[in-house]
Amino acid sequence: MDVVIVGAGVGGRKLIEAVYGHPEVTIQCVVDTNPNASGIKLAEELGIPTREDYQQAVLEYPADAVLEATGEEDVLHCLQQLVSNDTAVISGAALRFVVLLVEDKVRLIQALQSRQQLASEVTNLKDVQTLLEAIIQSTQDAISVVDADGRGILINPAYTRLTGLRPEAVIGQPANVDIAEGESMHLQVLRTRRPVKNVPLKVGPTKREVVVDVAPIIVGNELRGSVGVIHDVSEIKRLTEELNRANHLIRTVQAKYTFDDIIGTSPAITLAVEQARRAAETPATVLLRGESGTGKELFAHAIHRQSDRHSHPFVRVNCAALSESLLESELFGYEEGAFTGAKRGGKRGLFEEASQGTLFLDEIGEMSTATQAKLLRALQEQEIVRVGGTNPILIDVRLIAATHVNLEQAVAKGRFREDLYYRLNVVPIVIPPLRYRKQDIPPIAEYIVYRHNQTYGRNVERISDTAVARLMDYDWPGNVRELENTIGRAMIHMSFHETVLDAHHLPPVQRVDPLSVSVSDDRFTALSNVAVAPHLKRLPEMVREIERQIIINTLQKNGGNKTDAARQLGISLRSLYNKLDSSEND
Repeated sequence: MDVVIVGAGVGGRKLIEAVYGHPEVTIQCVVDTNPNASGIKLAEELGIPTREDYQQAVLEYPADAVLEATGEEDVLHCLQQLVSNDTAVISGAALRFVVLLVEDKVRLIQALQSRQQLASEVTNLKDVQTLLEAIIQSTQDAISVVDADGRGILINPAYTRLTGLRPEAVIGQPANVDIAEGESMHLQVLRTRRPVKNVPLKVGPTKREVVVDVAPIIVGNELRGSVGVIHDVSEIKRLTEELNRANHLIRTVQAKYTFDDIIGTSPAITLAVEQARRAAETPATVLLRGESGTGKELFAHAIHRQSDRHSHPFVRVNCAALSESLLESELFGYEEGAFTGAKRGGKRGLFEEASQGTLFLDEIGEMSTATQAKLLRALQEQEIVRVGGTNPILIDVRLIAATHVNLEQAVAKGRFREDLYYRLNVVPIVIPPLRYRKQDIPPIAEYIVYRHNQTYGRNVERISDTAVARLMDYDWPGNVRELENTIGRAMIHMSFHETVLDAHHLPPVQRVDPLSVSVSDDRFTALSNVAVAPHLKRLPEMVREIERQIIINTLQKNGGNKTDAARQLGISLRSLYNKLDSSEND
C-alpha cells in the first residue's frame, strides 16, 4: 500500500515513525507548508520525498491512501475533491485515534522488551550467585560473611568444620559470636573500612587457633558488609613443631651461622672477626674467650662454615651442663658393658661423630682435670679410647673451645692443666663484651627485632630514638643475650598493630655503679648485712658470706631456677652447683 502523508507536525511525525518500515506500507511523500517541520526533517533523514504543496503532491504521487494529519477541515475537503474514487482520504481525527493505538502498542512493546531484558539480567545474576555459592561452599578455607550491621549472612561447610558452629548459630547473629579469644575483625573492618591480614585469633567452643584475613565489601562507595577467610593453623603448627624437632637434631651435626650473621662494625668486633676468618683457613685449634652472652658459639659456627670442613659435621657440647662421668662418655663413647645402663653394642662418642668435621667444646674451663687429661691425649695423639675399651680409635677432628673463665688464673690455681692450656691456646680470639662496643647496639637490636617479629608474630618496623638511647645507656653485663632477652620481653607486651618499639615498652634497665649503689638495693643486701659487723669476721669469711647471700637472693628472684640464676650471675651452671655445695658444707 502506497500512502501520502499531509501534515508533518507532531502528529505527522508520529505517523511516519509508526508506518515507516512496515513491510506492506510505502510512504510515497510527506507534505507540509513548513520546511522545518519535525516530520519533514525525519522524512529527509529516511530518504522520503517531501513537498510543500499537497495539491501538487497528490497529483504527482498517486497513492492508495492519503493520511491527512493537519486537522484542518478545508484541507480534508480539498483532498477528497482532488483524489480519485480509488484513493482513500483518512481524516486527522481518525488518524489521532490510530496514533493513540500505535503509541499504546509501542509502549507495550517497550515494556515487554524491558521486562525481557530484566528477566535475562536476573537469570544471569542467579547463575553468578549459584556459581559463587558453589565456590564458597567447596573451598577448603573457612569463609564467613556479615552485613553492614555486623550480623552473619553466610558461612560455608569449612567454617563449620573449623569452628564447630552450625549455620543456625551464626546466621543473623553478631559477628563476634564465634570469637573465643581476641577481637572480631569483622567489626573492626566495618568501623575502619580497611582490610586486615594474618590476625591470630581463637574461635569456636574448642578455642581453635586460626589466622584470619578480613576485607570490606563496598558497592558503589557504600559499605555492604565484610568477608573473612579463616585459616586453620593447628596443622601448620604441628608441621612446624616437627620441623623444629628435626632442626634440633640437625643442629647437633650442622653449623647454622656464618660471619655475615655477626653484626657490628666497631673496631673490637671487626678485629675478632678478622682473626676468626684467618683461623678458619687453617686446621689449628681455636680458643674463643669472652664473657657469657658475647656470641662465642656464633663465632664457632662461622669458623666451621668458612673452613674446608664445612661439608662435614659440626658437633657441639656444653661441658658445664654434663657431669664428669657423663661428659667423658659423651666425648669418647663407651663399649658395651662399660657401666650399668650402657647400651648394647656401646656408643660412638662425639669425637667420632665429628669425624672430618669440627667439635665445639663450650665452657671448657668447667671440665674436670681427669677429663682434661683424656682430652689432652686426644689432641696430642689424634686418637681416643672409649670408656671401658682398650683399642685406640684414630680421629680427624678440628677442635674449637670456648670459655668465659680466666684460664691463666685457673692454671695458676691448679684447676686447669697447663699443658692442655697451651694445646688449646693456639689461636686465641677475644670476643669483646657489648659494653665495649656500644656503637653496635642499634644494628644488633634491629636484627633482634627482625627475628622476634617472626617468632612472636609481631610487626615492629623500627626502634625509636628514645628507646635506642636507653639501650645505649646501659652496660649490658649479660651482653647480647641480655639485650635479646630485654627486647624480646618488650615485644611480647606490644600489641599486634604497634610498629614502633618505644622506650616505654622496654623493661626497667639501669646502669649499675658499684660505688654509688644504695644498700637498699636488694642486689647488694648481702653487702650491707655483712658490713654492719666487720669486726666479727675475717675477710675470706665475709667474701664467702656475701657470695652466698647474693646466690640466695638471685635464686629467689628466679623462682629457684638454677639455670636462670647462673645466667644472671654470669657463671656456669656447674659453678653454681659447686658454690651451693661449698656453702652447705660451710
